[in-house]
Amino acid sequence: MPFTDEWLLPSVEPLVPPDTMAGLQREQASATLSLWEALVHRRALTDQQILQAIAQRFRLPVADLSSPELEARVAVPESLARKHHILPLRISDAVLEVATSNPFDINAEKELAFATGREVRMALAPPVRLREKIDELYRPEEVLSRLLGGMDETTVRQLTDEPDDVHVSADEASARPIIRLVDMLLADGVSSRASDIHIEPTESGVVVRYRIDGVLRQVMRVPRNAGLPVISRVKIMSGLDIADRLRPQDGRARVQVNQEKIDLRVSTLPASLGEKVVIRILNAKATVLALEALGLHDDERRQLTRLLDHKEGIVLVTGPTGSGKTTTLYSAIRLIQGEGVNIITVEDPVEYKLGQNIVQVQVNEKAGLTFASALRSILRQDPDVVLVGEIRDRETAQIAVQASLTGHLVLSTLHTNDAPNAITRLVDMGIEPYKLGSALRGVVAQRLMRRLCPACREALPVPAGELVPEQARSRVPADAQLYRAVGCAECAQTGYRGRFSITEILAMSQELEQLIGEGGTADRIGRLARRTGMKSLWESGLRHVLAGETSLDELLRVTDIPGHGGLDGPGSDGAAAGRGEGAVVAAPPRRPAAPPTAAEPPSRRAAEVDLSAAFDLLEDDATAAPPVAPEGRRGVRVLLVDDEDALRKVMRDLLERDGFDVSEARDGVEALDQADRNAPDIIVLDLNLPGLPGYDVLKRLRAHPATARIPVVVLTAKGDEDNEVRVFELGADDFLTKPFRARALSARLEAVLGRRRP
Repeated sequence: MPFTDEWLLPSVEPLVPPDTMAGLQREQASATLSLWEALVHRRALTDQQILQAIAQRFRLPVADLSSPELEARVAVPESLARKHHILPLRISDAVLEVATSNPFDINAEKELAFATGREVRMALAPPVRLREKIDELYRPEEVLSRLLGGMDETTVRQLTDEPDDVHVSADEASARPIIRLVDMLLADGVSSRASDIHIEPTESGVVVRYRIDGVLRQVMRVPRNAGLPVISRVKIMSGLDIADRLRPQDGRARVQVNQEKIDLRVSTLPASLGEKVVIRILNAKATVLALEALGLHDDERRQLTRLLDHKEGIVLVTGPTGSGKTTTLYSAIRLIQGEGVNIITVEDPVEYKLGQNIVQVQVNEKAGLTFASALRSILRQDPDVVLVGEIRDRETAQIAVQASLTGHLVLSTLHTNDAPNAITRLVDMGIEPYKLGSALRGVVAQRLMRRLCPACREALPVPAGELVPEQARSRVPADAQLYRAVGCAECAQTGYRGRFSITEILAMSQELEQLIGEGGTADRIGRLARRTGMKSLWESGLRHVLAGETSLDELLRVTDIPGHGGLDGPGSDGAAAGRGEGAVVAAPPRRPAAPPTAAEPPSRRAAEVDLSAAFDLLEDDATAAPPVAPEGRRGVRVLLVDDEDALRKVMRDLLERDGFDVSEARDGVEALDQADRNAPDIIVLDLNLPGLPGYDVLKRLRAHPATARIPVVVLTAKGDEDNEVRVFELGADDFLTKPFRARALSARLEAVLGRRRP
């Protein structure tokens, strides 16, 4: 008697030993069997091997069973789906896509075409999985009851340090439905490439969600009478107290899924409807710890490698939780790793075992082993490289900086949004700026972006110039080709598969060290770093978008547009943000000026006073009627030179309202360039400029014949006599101390211009 799927025989016969096939045929003589199911039951082949053989032979696609459409279920009656053993997947105006284990069933194709009035396209799926998914699609309420009543044996086994003979057998462990359900969740989460499993109690049940490529997706809803025991089972696995439901707990577990050892980090959080549990899946085999695997651009990888070439100093990786900081540090350690290098890490927890020649220390606060105490002991172990999992407090920060100043290379992470703010964060922790400037070698801020699925990505018909937000159009070629996510079986209908890093790398220079030592703000540090080559996270991600690796929507999800909202943040490219043609720059919000505290560095206090003055200027003139510009001011060109964006914006608004024609420069070099090319009628010059100070700008203006006669009004926060005398000696025409009143600036300019008129 032939098999019910005899057509399969030529495809699988070369893969199966002849004696095995003969045994299957003898069994078929006494029962009506499916060859596919018989091969899998006898473990001669797996479903995946059979699928691959059929797909290659007949060039048929493999079905994605994860998310069948509701419209397809409505269009295909349950009786027809069960009769022909098919699962409706998707439906459009012309086509019905179904999954089947027999793509040559002509009767099924005809009946489906007649019932739906559409062309039928078939994709391959294993028969057992088809039955499960048909039940799940048409009778979802029965699936969980059957699952809790008994499941097929899973391949999840908890691992401990105890001998194997103390474990119960797989059959005994699988006798309890709750244990089987948890095993299924873990196995499915690992196979789905989930980084986290969220188990959340609700009023109607317990929701299970997977975080895949950084985005949460709901996969299951369990009744409360089954869901709450699931949470208890997870707590038992991770060594937590199941009786304590009022306090957060953290635990660990180790399991084996399909012969792979997987580490789990478990966190519980008491909530109004029960405990929420998050399981972090740490799969060492799925994580390639190498800089090449991070997806960095070649120049970014070279910059990072140069930072690691230092023999001493501190290198920081910063970003929010889940941005891949630990993976980047581990990849860096692998690059440094060698027999002649003593590397010691202190982590909480140790996520991956890094192997030979690396000693990893696990923090245990209950036993008194904190980051700070472990780091102190590590420094007595003659290390060359020290990795500190995270700088959380002042004590750890101070020891790490001290270690970097005494001949050790220290790698660590910090939670800040961008690279410049990492520096001010350490200063806020209590690190002296001059020490930090000497110790720091670089800061790497990073995010993770999803990669477009190469199998289904689709080119957008609209040029990039029409899609990119206005604030960023100056940086994108108008005719660039962009792509969007579509969704297919390869990527579980998400349109994305895998992730890569985008980075903002701040490498130290002599100018940056001096600015940090003076207590410079994050804004000023960011501007100076960008002038010396630092690219923002947006720019790093945009290069991937233009290369077709990801979508513009994904870039906007992960990062902010530089200059968005009117002021360039520390992570933006201030030289270009919002200054392109057609860019819109909003006015800064009003806020009251706060008095500086004694603990703040003098340079930071001065910057904040200037900024407060800017807001005061706005408030002073907000209710005043716009003055009528005198005839003499019309067409007068004023060049404003100041590195504080907010203050410069306010001054420009005031001067333009008074009838002046205003242009701007952010630093001394740009000021000299504009003065030489545009020949302004008067220059308003701040003395405290990055790169080239205002004193040097004034000196060069007076030394150059083309600019020697341009009047200059100096702005400064230093109102002392010595400073005033110095600027007049260098050739300034007037001197204005910050903060100043609104009308004082226009009056001073008018007075200086009046003295210069013939």
